[in-house]
Amino acid sequence: MTEGSSAPARQREAWSGQAGFIFAAIGSAVGLGNIWRFPGVAYENGGGAFLLPYLIAMLTAGLPILFVDYALGNRYRGAPPTVFRRIRKRLEWLGWFQTAICFVIILYYAVIIAWAASFAFFSLDLRWGDDPAGFFVGDFLHLTETPGTTVEFVGPIVWVLLAVWAVTLFILASGVQKGLERANVIFIPLLVILFGALVVRGLFLPGAVDGLNAFFTPNWAALAEPRVWLAAYAHIFFSLSIAFGIMITYSSYIKKRDNLTGPGLVVGFANSSFEVLAGIGVFSTLGFMAQQQGVQIADLEGIKGVLLSFVTFPAIVSQMPGGQIFGFLFFASLVLAGLTSLISLLQVVSASFQDKFGWNPRKAALIVGGVSALFSVGIFARTEGLHALDTVDKWANEVGIVGSAVIMLGVLLGLKMLPVLRDHLNAYSSFKVGNVWMTFVGVIIPLVLLAMFVTEVVNVLREPYGGYPAWFNALFGWGAIVLMIVLTLVFTAIRWKESPDQFVPEPAITGERIHAGAATSMGVAGQLHVTPGNAGNTTHDSEGTER
Repeated sequence: MTEGSSAPARQREAWSGQAGFIFAAIGSAVGLGNIWRFPGVAYENGGGAFLLPYLIAMLTAGLPILFVDYALGNRYRGAPPTVFRRIRKRLEWLGWFQTAICFVIILYYAVIIAWAASFAFFSLDLRWGDDPAGFFVGDFLHLTETPGTTVEFVGPIVWVLLAVWAVTLFILASGVQKGLERANVIFIPLLVILFGALVVRGLFLPGAVDGLNAFFTPNWAALAEPRVWLAAYAHIFFSLSIAFGIMITYSSYIKKRDNLTGPGLVVGFANSSFEVLAGIGVFSTLGFMAQQQGVQIADLEGIKGVLLSFVTFPAIVSQMPGGQIFGFLFFASLVLAGLTSLISLLQVVSASFQDKFGWNPRKAALIVGGVSALFSVGIFARTEGLHALDTVDKWANEVGIVGSAVIMLGVLLGLKMLPVLRDHLNAYSSFKVGNVWMTFVGVIIPLVLLAMFVTEVVNVLREPYGGYPAWFNALFGWGAIVLMIVLTLVFTAIRWKESPDQFVPEPAITGERIHAGAATSMGVAGQLHVTPGNAGNTTHDSEGTER
């Protein structure tokens, strides 16, 4: 069917209820960064004092943008390209840019899960021996000292990575309820149980109190430093999976009149609670390691990121009683946290193709996932995979995602969409938003994000990131951004199988005619707005129903 057809659209999948959506949204938000990034960021930015700017950042930026994503996806009923096209036809490219960001991230995110799965089994016999760092970069990754010197594949990583992709595609091909929802309902409670057991064990280690003191003791002077506040906003922004398509896609499966803001509060605070729990678990074990080595925690290296997970923790496991079980719990937790985030990223890409080409979930999962798996293995399962991963991650997150957020909020402000989204949220939600929310979304957050974006672009232009050669940063850093732009242009230019333009958002008013859901919004919000993005671009049928 050619673009512009007015045939009815396929019935959109939906969560079975509020609980299914909440589990899935928590699964997306709780990922690898909660475990290996937050504790280190907090420690480096004031310890316990960091919790204050972190909480303020969540309330003034994290939750407000989360609500923006919820309103966009639920009101316009689609993946990012569909949503932004329905707002204004010429904005479809923004949706594809967000989809391209997710595509690039999944390519390396799956590799980290494969590493964690491998180390879960390595924990059982402490295979890394007395030199975890040498084992990780040498025996396991076969990492080249200089990028670009070899293009060899690492066989064991390839096979585990393919297994990760097989599990992911099976979940995705099963659809929203039987795949995404069921997986998260199983994985999230299991993750909490496994990681909770790990935290309890860590609290009883010698030196655990010293670790907790290092994590929670506030350095109030740090609050006077702008970098601390910028770090808080940056972390909460990345942690909640906002402004690059995930929550837009997930909220499009929420039933039309279900509560939006209430579940958002649950997701936001659940994510933050897990991060604090991760901080307790990580620093109690770091305290043990510091005591064993006779040094201060400040003197330890590798307290966040890849080094924390694959070098520091194996070293701790080797020194503690029952370390095999402790290590298995830790790496199994990484696998579960990674999988729930990976399937959310891939669902954005899959849903975008389902919307544009009319594919069913199974076909989209096999084609999109299959292509992603090939790129993932071809780029990141090689002997310079860690170098490439580090570089792509830097640009994808701090240039791609932040740039996407700045553009998205700028577009919504320019089209005066915030009152429309506010009324949509208030029409069916238990927690109402108003002028304070609009001030945060329309003023404070764009300024913070713009400052983050400019700062990061200047930093990567000023000096080569990570000490890598300039050509390597250009190939894998700026090359990732170029790939996103190329994918955006290509898929925007392709015709739709079924036009998404024949759509009436709900609630909506056209002239004097009130469509389904408008009366409810009138009673709750007290005011209705014509959607400016759909003016002159939306077709209404005689029944005023969604098509």
